[in-house]
Amino acid sequence: MENKTSPTAKVLKYSFSYLLAVLFIFPILWMLFASLKPSGYTVSKIIEWFLPPYSFSNYFEVIDQAPVLKWMLNSFIVSASVTFVVIVFDSLAAFALSVIDFKYKKLVFILFTIGLMVPTEANVVALFDIVQKLGLINTYPGLILPRIAIPLGIVILKEFFDAIPRDLIDSARIDGCGLFRIYYSIFMPLSKAAIASIGIFTFIQAWNAFLWPFIAIMTKEMFTLPVGVPTFTDAYTPDYSIPMTVNMIASLPAIAAFLLFQKQIIQGIKFTGIKG
Repeated sequence: MENKTSPTAKVLKYSFSYLLAVLFIFPILWMLFASLKPSGYTVSKIIEWFLPPYSFSNYFEVIDQAPVLKWMLNSFIVSASVTFVVIVFDSLAAFALSVIDFKYKKLVFILFTIGLMVPTEANVVALFDIVQKLGLINTYPGLILPRIAIPLGIVILKEFFDAIPRDLIDSARIDGCGLFRIYYSIFMPLSKAAIASIGIFTFIQAWNAFLWPFIAIMTKEMFTLPVGVPTFTDAYTPDYSIPMTVNMIASLPAIAAFLLFQKQIIQGIKFTGIKG
């Protein structure tokens, strides 16, 4: 017998979904409307943030006060570089763990899995010492290299690659394909959803990273956006419009990435493997 959802259950389900959507989108809308208020504008009720007057003057003021566009460029260079390197390295490592038979393969995968349990904050002292000895403090490589050692992509892609039918590999080998040809001609095209989701999550994480850039950057010109945002906050003058403007600028790439690639993100999260 086919189970049908009752009208009451549907109403409750959609009501709960809409409530969650409102809870998630409300802070973004608040940030947007607050950024459009004139500098020094004060309100007595939350609803007043969403009412006129509106002005884009804060955005011009922020750009005049600090090298925000340079910080955005720094963030983009670091995030894009980290994303590219992570996708290449993680996919190659996952391919090796999935396809190539070698000694201690299971142990290597277990070590990668254990790496997921080690928080980044636990390594900052050792990372700083290494980066300083290499002379990479306050440089792009010094911001990029510590971010590429992320085992999550390896674990996800390895499980994805394991689900690809081995008949495809055997057929490719019969046709004379080597391992690298199999990697980029078969495995990479079949794994677009997983690779896209890993790339987007990696980019957003690198874009929002604060602790390591805060430690590794010594000059204002090398700031990334998350490091530069707190410089607009004045503890003695609670003017929310300027900090909200900077936060809105910093959030735009992450919001745009989600809106443009939400299908790939959802597909990656819903990953259930490939049936041969």
